[in-house]
Amino acid sequence: KLVGRPLTLSEKILYTHLWDGNASTAYSRGTDYVDFAPDRVAMQDATAQMALLQFMQAGRPKVAVPSTVHCDHLITAKNGAAIDLPAANTESKEVFDFLASVSDKYGIGFWKPGAGIIHQVVLENYAFPGGMMIGTDSHTVNAGGLGMVAIGVGGADACDVMAGLPWELKFPKLIGVKLTGKLSGWTSAKDVILKVAGILTVKGGTGAIVEYFGDGATSMSCTGKGTICNMGAEIGATTSTFGYDESMERYLRATNRAEVADAANEIKEHLTGDPEVYAEPEKYFDQLIEINLSELEPYLNGPFTPDLATPISKMKEVADANGWPLKVEWGLIGSCTNSSYEDLSRAASIAQQAIDKGLTIKADFGINPGSEQVRYTANRDGLLGTFESLNATIFTNACGPCIGMWDRVGAEKQEKNTIVHSFNRNFAKRADGNPNTFAFVTSPEIVAAIAIAGNLGFNPLTDTLTNDKGEQVKLDPPKGDELPVNGYAVEDAGYQAPAEDGSGVQVLVSPSSHRLQLLDPFAAWEGTDLKGLK
Repeated sequence: KLVGRPLTLSEKILYTHLWDGNASTAYSRGTDYVDFAPDRVAMQDATAQMALLQFMQAGRPKVAVPSTVHCDHLITAKNGAAIDLPAANTESKEVFDFLASVSDKYGIGFWKPGAGIIHQVVLENYAFPGGMMIGTDSHTVNAGGLGMVAIGVGGADACDVMAGLPWELKFPKLIGVKLTGKLSGWTSAKDVILKVAGILTVKGGTGAIVEYFGDGATSMSCTGKGTICNMGAEIGATTSTFGYDESMERYLRATNRAEVADAANEIKEHLTGDPEVYAEPEKYFDQLIEINLSELEPYLNGPFTPDLATPISKMKEVADANGWPLKVEWGLIGSCTNSSYEDLSRAASIAQQAIDKGLTIKADFGINPGSEQVRYTANRDGLLGTFESLNATIFTNACGPCIGMWDRVGAEKQEKNTIVHSFNRNFAKRADGNPNTFAFVTSPEIVAAIAIAGNLGFNPLTDTLTNDKGEQVKLDPPKGDELPVNGYAVEDAGYQAPAEDGSGVQVLVSPSSHRLQLLDPFAAWEGTDLKGLK
């Protein structure tokens, strides 16, 4: 009634999270600065350190909103999880001990090293339709896959919200992406955002929320929606989101949140855009893009920027024209963008074909599962064993190579080479520190196929490979399970609940630490105004 027109999902969430609780003003997109009240905060171990050192000065016994810390950034990938995780626990022990103790004291949930990548863990445990959250990492936007407005912020913003203060944001513009048709064959949700990145570029989403809708959107899995929202960060978007649908309900129930699904079902008409908006989107969005999923083909984006989009059918030609190295040295699957059970199952179906058809993998192969729950379940179901049969290295459930935490053998030589990965960013030196590594972003299944072929120009839709008998064989399109048939399982998810009463908990920071230092509060104002300052 206040706005005087039907509302997008993004607007519904924004207006129901105003700091003052009641919408009394119709805000102008891209102009008005507005105070919001997010539902929760998530922090990763690199950015949580300063945020929580600052929060300790707020004078509160507990955080004002539900908050979590996730240890995923300080784990180097080198030899595999069995060696790398203990090494990280030793190298960064004082940081992990500080984060565990300060979380325990102030009512913050703590996810230990190896528990998983922050955004996958949030999707599995905390994200919910219609909610608003902030996180101290740009890919917090991943939670849009469960119908949230989730926004990456700096540590100071997180500190404010945990201290019970409002959070300010310029009211975003709105970009609508209408998805028609249905994904099939080699095309995946990753290709949607790779296509969108090619259209909007790395700056095209700045100051805007991207809202996906249409029959193509509802036909996708929840984790596929998360993949699309995740890489909204690479187009500069404030965040991205999807309306609540049956795929989200299935995911909530599969991750033991039936009560959230039941609550969402009771108000589901409010957890998506109004019908009038999606019927005539050009009236309600500042920009509109339409993509037919039935016609979409797989993409590889890069090198050196995630918005240089090349359809797989054109890659060999474009690579030859630009002098990009065709020999692929590494194929990497994982990151917060593509480390779900569905991602691993589709990639494993390609790996299994290579085994069955007598193919030898030509590139080195690495896997980062998104969480301990995903890793445990994928291992139970034989997916990790399939990868290992192709000599894959199973790295820790952590960010690893995606954020440059990769001790890659030979990277210091700075030789010109090509890698393909299912991550989100591919700027120069990002993965391995080598400015001459040409990195291409694609889906997990295309990573698997190209790693098997060892050639950037390989197109699994049309090309054949020579097997150990000298025969020409073709890879069939990937198959995978949206959710594990036998359900998720885990022995120890890696979660530490905070103390009920943290008053007696000591925050662990060594006086001789070279990495951490407790902060001293500013001196109280002595009561004298400063005048005549120039």
